[in-house]
Formats: sequence, C-alpha cells, structure tokens
Amino acid sequence: MKNWAGNVVYQAKTHHLPEQLTELSELLTGATPGRALGSRHSFNTIADGSAIIDTTALPEFLELNTDRTAVRVSASVTYGRLVELLAPLRLAVHNLASLPHISIAGAISTGTHGSGDRNGNLATAVAGIDILTPTGDLLSLKRGDPDFAGTVVGLGSLGVITSVVLDVEPAFSVSQRVYDGLSLTDLASNFDDVFASGYSVSAFTRWETEVEQLWVKQRVDTDAPSASSDLLSGLIEATENRHPIRLMPAEACTKQLGVAGAWSDRLPHFVMDFTPSAGDEIQSEYFVGRHDAAAAVTALSTVGDALGEALMISEVRTIAADDLWLSPCFGRDSVAFHFTWIPDAQAAARASNVVADALKAFAVRPHWGKVFDPGRLDLGSYPNVDRFLDLVNRCDPNAVLGNEWFRQVFDR
Repeated sequence: MKNWAGNVVYQAKTHHLPEQLTELSELLTGATPGRALGSRHSFNTIADGSAIIDTTALPEFLELNTDRTAVRVSASVTYGRLVELLAPLRLAVHNLASLPHISIAGAISTGTHGSGDRNGNLATAVAGIDILTPTGDLLSLKRGDPDFAGTVVGLGSLGVITSVVLDVEPAFSVSQRVYDGLSLTDLASNFDDVFASGYSVSAFTRWETEVEQLWVKQRVDTDAPSASSDLLSGLIEATENRHPIRLMPAEACTKQLGVAGAWSDRLPHFVMDFTPSAGDEIQSEYFVGRHDAAAAVTALSTVGDALGEALMISEVRTIAADDLWLSPCFGRDSVAFHFTWIPDAQAAARASNVVADALKAFAVRPHWGKVFDPGRLDLGSYPNVDRFLDLVNRCDPNAVLGNEWFRQVFDR
C-alpha cells in the first residue's frame, strides 16, 4: 500500500478495515494495534507502523447542535464529504485547505490549514474531540478542558479520533481572482497589504524574481475595499482560469475570474472531482512567525537557484495564531511556505533541507505530515512538547502506537 502520491510505501504487514467502533476498540487493545490511516495524504511515514488501521469504513454521521453553531461529525470523513453533509443545512466551516480530499482526522492531527490573516488552521475549528486510546478508554474532551489543546494536533499518537465537534457558521459566498505582475521584492516590502487583500490569499512562486500568480479569494458578504485595493489595481488580472502550476490544465481548479460561488467551491484550489495538484509529487512545508515574513521571503529568494529542477511550485500563505500545543502556528501568527517537489525522493529531500536551513534563523516549524529532516527540527520552538509527550505516555503507556517516525522526531 502507498500514500496517494506514491512516494511512500507503507511497511505495515497487516491492514485492518474496521466497520464498527467495537472492532476498532478490539484492534487498539490488541497486541499490535498499529497506526490509523485516513485519506493517505501524507508525504512521510507518520501513519506507518507494524499494522495499519484504515478508518475509512467506520460509520458516517453528522449531528447539529440546537443553536446551529456546531456539528458533531465522524472524523474519518473527508472535507469534501463534510461539505456535502453541511450543504442541506446551509452551514460552513471557517476555512478549507487547498484540496478537499483530505480526512478531518488527518488534517487536524497534522496542523493542516488554508490561508487568511484572520483564519486559524483547520484544527482551530475543533470544539470537541473523541479519541479511542490503546488503553480501551474513550478520551472525550471539549475546548477549555485540561489537555484539550494537546489532543487536537496529536500526530496520531494518542489513539484513533472517532468524532469531532466543529464550529460552523452560516454558508457564505466567495469570489476568486488571479493576478500577475508582483515581484518577490514587492512581496517582501508589501507583505501585509498583499495578504490583507482577501479572506484567503495565496502567492505562487519559484523563488526566482517574481510571484508567478497571486490568488485572492474574497468573501462576498464581509470583505470590503481596503488599502490593498490600490496594490491589486497595479497588477494584471488573469482573463482565464489558471492552475497553480501554469503549464497544467485548469479544469481541476475551482472557478476564478471573480465569479462568486459557494464557500466550498472557492476556498479550495482544487475541486473534489479531480486528482488534486500535480498527482505524482512530494511536498514540504515550513512555518515562521508573521513578524519574520519579509525577512523569510528575502532569505528564500537567495536560495531559489539551489532548489533547481526539484521545485515544481511554491505557495505562500498566512494563518492566524492558535493555542494548540503542537500546531505549527502555536502562539504566533504565521506564514507558511509550501513546496511541491518533483517525484524524486532524494532531490526533494535535498531541496527541502536547503529551505529548512535558509529559514533556520526564524524558529522554523515543519508541517508534520510532509517531508522534513527530523535532525533539523528544533523541538524548542514548541513550548509544550514535554506536556504533549506526557499526554502520549498517559494515553498510550506501552507505546503501542509508536513508530519509527515518532522515535526519530522525538528521540524516544
């Protein structure tokens, strides 16, 4: 079995597909319960183990609370399916990642995100969580409870997430436009204005001299003209739909050209019916504090040549701070630098290390589900790492969910 991109072959000798929570409980309390696997959209071995527990066959459900501000939903469903379940209720979550094909459990466990100055990552919408642990206990916590902030971005190391409570809001409409003509120098010097130009903003570049495309998603109901409007008026608006990688066909992408549509049809870059992004690819992503945005852009501009042919495209996004212990955005408004590499594991690893070294001075944090060198990871940038490891020990005292990835990252 491989991950969706094909760059990871899972080494697990057994593959379980429980259809009920009772089966899942029996597996978790067995001799070799293994690791939970969702939509397989990870680019390292975080989900590998002695056995794999595929959660995709677990029962699907969605329950709305009485004041329509939250839903309890099965954690194994994808965000694309969540959208379908919310549509008849005319409700939305605050943001979506660039593709809707990822599972809720996998996305929140690794700190996956969309973009937007005021938008926290997907895990920040979690108001409650249920985790079945290897001790046979159901850990059920809500926002504000002790340990809650350590469970949501839990790296799959506490147990299997069975359900989550998500904050929801009335469904809204979004328009999307794409612009050319922004240089990397202008991105660094006007960073705040660029990313204040919409509800969700993405800058695509190959770290040469230009931002190849600026994607601006604006909420129709709340976004008002700002100083950023002057910046956009000086750029060239695209007159046809685009793919983030300019040479690729745009039919896999959500509609642009300023045509308003449902939140779920504009916030992702890719539609549910198509293979996301480039397909065969490898990804890395690194986060720095928002206060280091300009300096980080400048630092990456100096290593663009070293990334060479390994780089297909890079994306810059912003994310609001949160209080989740192992979130890449813990305690600081953040800038995420995402890299899509060619399907060459060695070339991708070398290029990823170039990026990590260029950003080292900025207390850089990697995306947990993507390619990074554990030897370059500064655990000191996570103030609550010891509290998290204590929580892991309490939930999984015999380390039956441990795997080689976890041992390399946390040296235990």
